[in-house]
Amino acid sequence: MTPESLIAEFQSWAHVALSYLTAPWFAYQVVIIAVLFALAKVLSLRVEPRLEERAREIKGHPDILRMVIALLRRTEWILFNLFLFVALTIMRSATWPSRSHFISVALSLSLAWLFVAVLSRVIRNRLVARTLSWLAWIYVALVILGFDDEAGTFLDSLALPLGEMRLSLLLVLKAALVLIATIWVAVIVGRYFEEQVQRSDELTPSIRVLVGKVAKFGLVVLAGMIALSSVGIDLSAFTVFSGAIGLGIGFGLQKVISNFISGIIILLDKSIKPGDTISLEGTFGWIRELRARFVSVVTRDGREYLIPNEDFITHRVINWSFSDDLVRLDVNFGVSYDADPHEVSRLAIEAASSVGRVESNRRPVCWLTGFGDSSLDFVLRFWIHDPQQGLTNIRGKVLLALWDTFKENNIAIPYPHREIIMKKEVGEAVAGLGDAKRKSQEAD
Repeated sequence: MTPESLIAEFQSWAHVALSYLTAPWFAYQVVIIAVLFALAKVLSLRVEPRLEERAREIKGHPDILRMVIALLRRTEWILFNLFLFVALTIMRSATWPSRSHFISVALSLSLAWLFVAVLSRVIRNRLVARTLSWLAWIYVALVILGFDDEAGTFLDSLALPLGEMRLSLLLVLKAALVLIATIWVAVIVGRYFEEQVQRSDELTPSIRVLVGKVAKFGLVVLAGMIALSSVGIDLSAFTVFSGAIGLGIGFGLQKVISNFISGIIILLDKSIKPGDTISLEGTFGWIRELRARFVSVVTRDGREYLIPNEDFITHRVINWSFSDDLVRLDVNFGVSYDADPHEVSRLAIEAASSVGRVESNRRPVCWLTGFGDSSLDFVLRFWIHDPQQGLTNIRGKVLLALWDTFKENNIAIPYPHREIIMKKEVGEAVAGLGDAKRKSQEAD
């Protein structure tokens, strides 16, 4: 379409619009529409709060509740469409259809806006939902007004040739809308599939996460390919382009790709899974979630560390609950040489057994490990089955139990001490130092 033809088309549109706007019945229809909208607005202020309060009593169906609330928050549009329909029916039965044509157009546009606005509430991202609702309504409005062919021709004229492919603005808009719609559906289906997989008791937690992530990723890729093919874009045309930028993206996203592959390896070898208690470079906590790029680890103080997947492959990781929840802990202590080591071992085992979290099915043991400089050295070993509840606190409770038990039985925990043996008396040593100093002064 040339600029001259566009100008001529615009002039014809302007002439038709001006003749319609100056028609005598147009002003009456505008007044009727304005009055009906004001009446719907006033009534909605009274009706909407009561209906919304009752709608919020719906339990157990969040998606249905969201749709109902979205519909009730547009009560004025529902009443407005209802009033327009009644007015249109009365006017068509009482006068010529041409004298109610603008009301018919307003009813169609209003119904389209109500339908699009309610459906867009399904999308949780408000920016995306609002953008899609406006684009969809503009397209429907063009169809209702009969300008869709002209608008399509104009958008198609704004094109950029790319080799054998012609990339127009109309094609870009179609591809964007279809791509967003298909990916949105793919994400919803993938999320539903992931939820069903998580409920399966036959699969391990790692396999559940892996299957869910792969399914969502595969559905999104498939949706993108279907969307681009449906609007007439030849995917083979992107082969060279994707190869050129793929190399640059590969170098720029080495760490991202490395973490992604590491995450897949972690899920396949089942080295860690949600709920495991791990230690990694001073971080002790339990795994809350496995993501494509990182692992969420929650510590005892409530902090959540997002550790890259690559660290779990390249660093030494302690998984306290890899094959069994039972964990053995050691507590070292020393007592005075005056104590009976047999009695100390017995009392230490009883003290450890009195702590609640110590496993009762595996009796603690206490061994004499050495004769220290100032004490008899022992190691007390006991088992727990809940390492996610903390390790320092259980060690502290066992040490307190040892302290109380030893205090009750008069077993001393000695202070470190050293013995100094003097080969001469202190007075003789001082006299010798004085004679040496005096001889040194006489020599000077």
